[in-house]
Amino acid sequence: MGISIWQLLILLAVVILIFGTKKLKNIGGDLGGAIKGFKSAVKEGDDAAKQNKVAQDSAEESAKDATSAESVKKEDKV
Repeated sequence: MGISIWQLLILLAVVILIFGTKKLKNIGGDLGGAIKGFKSAVKEGDDAAKQNKVAQDSAEESAKDATSAESVKKEDKV
């Protein structure tokens, strides 16, 4: 019921006859380049997300420091 090895070989032969080995090689290279580009874009996205999180955490820390400094100033005035 499944596809046998002979059917796959015949299909491969037909594809090679239609497109030719040179064009198939170019398609494979283009596909590999696209996958490589996708992986690098995903990695850059992850790096950017980490940098944004670090920046956000430091901004929150600065806001906490500013709030505590204002509290100290108010206590000094009282």
